[in-house]
Amino acid sequence: TTGASSSSDPSATVEVMEDNPDGGCHIYRNGYYRSGIAVVEGILEVNIIQMTSIQMTESQAENSLVDFVVTCQGSLPTDVCTVVSDPTCQVSKSMVCDPVVVTDECLLTIRRAFEEPGTYCINITLGDDTSQALASALISVNGGEST
Repeated sequence: TTGASSSSDPSATVEVMEDNPDGGCHIYRNGYYRSGIAVVEGILEVNIIQMTSIQMTESQAENSLVDFVVTCQGSLPTDVCTVVSDPTCQVSKSMVCDPVVVTDECLLTIRRAFEEPGTYCINITLGDDTSQALASALISVNGGEST
């Protein structure tokens, strides 16, 4: 495509010329187009404001549970994904995605299980139909306790 004309008229005339690679001839197309743009705010920011280890009995101590309290700005999310990686955030160990229902204020508590003690990189992504936003943190899990 080599040329197009534009103006402030929403039904502007467009002339397009295409080179035909097979025969060297040109194809001309004339017509009208109309377009609309919808601007959406999207999810602007995600923050992990608290990480709390869940105390369990010895019989439940197979996995360490941690609650992440997350806030966001902008539009309300419809899903949340958590990626647990090594401490360098390079090698992914697990990923969990869940739908969420947030009604008026973006404040979520996300509970995730850790199979063994260690230091992990956590990426929490909140998303909706038009946007995504990410927050990351390092967490040290010590057999039922986290810091």
